[in-house]
Amino acid sequence: MTREDRALIKQHKERSVPEAAVAILAAGIVAHVGIADANGPVVIPMTYAFDAAEPELLHLHGAHNSRLMGALQDGASVCVTVTLTDGLVYSKTGLNHSVNYRSAVAFGRAATEQPSPERQHELLAQMIGRYFPGRQEGVDYGVIPEKHIDATSFVTIHIEAVSAKQRTGPPLGPGDSDPAVPGTSGVLELRPGL
Repeated sequence: MTREDRALIKQHKERSVPEAAVAILAAGIVAHVGIADANGPVVIPMTYAFDAAEPELLHLHGAHNSRLMGALQDGASVCVTVTLTDGLVYSKTGLNHSVNYRSAVAFGRAATEQPSPERQHELLAQMIGRYFPGRQEGVDYGVIPEKHIDATSFVTIHIEAVSAKQRTGPPLGPGDSDPAVPGTSGVLELRPGL
């Protein structure tokens, strides 16, 4: 099975939004990074750097001795998932409760080489700026010392295939739009206006 085959959406194909993948990766806060190591599969939540101008690359950083970073240093195959939860959907039937969301699932491989120290410095500053727009090194926080760069492992994921999916709208259960049916239904918006 190719990575492209793995990225095909099989359930709720009508929710497929491949054109939104880059925007979802750019807007996400936490990436769940999945690998399989000698002990089996593991998924770790991570902060990350992603630039929509380079949609085939996603950057991670972490401790040199972490299980995830150790596996990725060897060029492991990896799956990265980012989900934006937009609303909680409640229905008059138990089965039709749901979530309005946007998600991207990226399949790729970790680069085996470390970025140069200068690039590592740029990536760390980029990651800080991604989560805290406008913060500047040397102004809002101290200049990043070389020992902090040395203490961190950086990995670039080369994205080979990606899929994106979203659910929007109200509950779709029988009677959800009928005021004569007892119960309540609606959407608790978590990201109003999105």
